[in-house]
Amino acid sequence: MKIITVIGARPQFIKAAVISHAIRQIAATGADMEEYLLHTGQHYDPNMSALFFSQLDLPAPKWHLACGNDISAMKKAITPILESEQPDIVIVYGDTNSTLAGAEAAHELTIPVAHIEAGLRSFNNSMPEENNRILTDRIATWRFCPTSTAMTNLQAEGLTEQNYLVGDVMYDAALLFMPDEQEQRELLKRYDLQSKQFVLATIHRAATAENVPALTAIIQALAQIPMSVLLPLHPHTAKTVNSSPALQQLLAQATNIRIIEPVGYREMLALERNARYIITDSGGMQKEAYFQRTPCITLREQTEWTETVLAGWNHLAGTDTQTILQALNQSFAQQPIDEYGDGHSAQQILRILCPNAF
Repeated sequence: MKIITVIGARPQFIKAAVISHAIRQIAATGADMEEYLLHTGQHYDPNMSALFFSQLDLPAPKWHLACGNDISAMKKAITPILESEQPDIVIVYGDTNSTLAGAEAAHELTIPVAHIEAGLRSFNNSMPEENNRILTDRIATWRFCPTSTAMTNLQAEGLTEQNYLVGDVMYDAALLFMPDEQEQRELLKRYDLQSKQFVLATIHRAATAENVPALTAIIQALAQIPMSVLLPLHPHTAKTVNSSPALQQLLAQATNIRIIEPVGYREMLALERNARYIITDSGGMQKEAYFQRTPCITLREQTEWTETVLAGWNHLAGTDTQTILQALNQSFAQQPIDEYGDGHSAQQILRILCPNAF
C-alpha cells in the first residue's frame, strides 16, 4: 500500500511524525506499507520547517514544492505528482491551506483521502481555517476525529459514515517527544528562567499577527504582566513588528518581554510544561497546555477545542488588553478531560486505513 502524506506547516510536521513513526514500525514487520512525504513549502523558515524534520526524525520529503501559502499553486503542483504516483491513500492533517490543496487534488483524481483531525469547528466563518476544515471533511473518505465533539459536528452536517473517534495524535506526540527532566532544566537555564515563574506567549494567526491594533493590544497586556514573558516570535509576527515603529518602541519599553527565535517542538513542549501560564492564538497549543497541565489564555473569541474551556483549563480573552489581564486573575477549575485518547491514536488510524497490515 502506497501512502502520500501532504504537509506544509509546523503542526502538520508534528502530527505526521507520529503517523510516519508508526508506519515505519509496521513496515519493519514485513507489511506492505510505504509512505512518501510531499511538502508544499507553506512554512519556509528553517526554524519552522527543517528544524522540526531533524528533531522529530521525520523522513525527508520526496517532493518539496516551495509553493508558499497559495492554495491554487499548491494544488497545481500536487496534481501531476499524484497522477504519476497513483497512491492508494492521500493523508492530510488539520486545517491549513496545504490540507485543502492536498485533499482537493486527490479528490479530483478519485484517490481516497484520509483527514486526520477532522470534525473540528470554531463556528467562525471569517477564519480561513474554518473553511479549510469544512471543505476537507466534505472531500475526505475517512474522517479521524480527536474528540466526541468533533464527531457530533460531523453528524450535524450530515456526514454520518466513515467517521472515527480515535483520540488526538498530538497527545501521542507530546508523550513521544517530551524532553526528560535534565533537558528541561538545561533549557530553562539557557533562557535564565525558573519553572512556573514565567509566561509563555505565541502569536501567529493572520488575524492577530498581521493586525497592528490587535498586536498592539496584546503586547500592551503582556507588558503589564508582573513576571517574565517569553515570546518566540513567528516570522509573520516579526514582519508586522518590523514594519511598525510604534510596535518596536512598545516592545523596547516592555522590559519583562523576552523575544526569541522560534524553537523546535521538543523545546516548546518543555517550555509549555514549565510555564506558569500560556497565552496564545494557536489552536494546537490550547491542547498542549492541557497535556502539560498549564493554564491557557487564548487570544481568540472562539475555539475549536471547546472541552478545554468547559474543563476550566482555557479562558478565551480575544485581543482586548484588559480582558487578557483579567483572564490571568480568573480561577482555573482544571477538571480532567477524557477526550484525547491513550497515546496510541496513530495505531488506531492505521488499523482502519490498512487492516491487512496487521
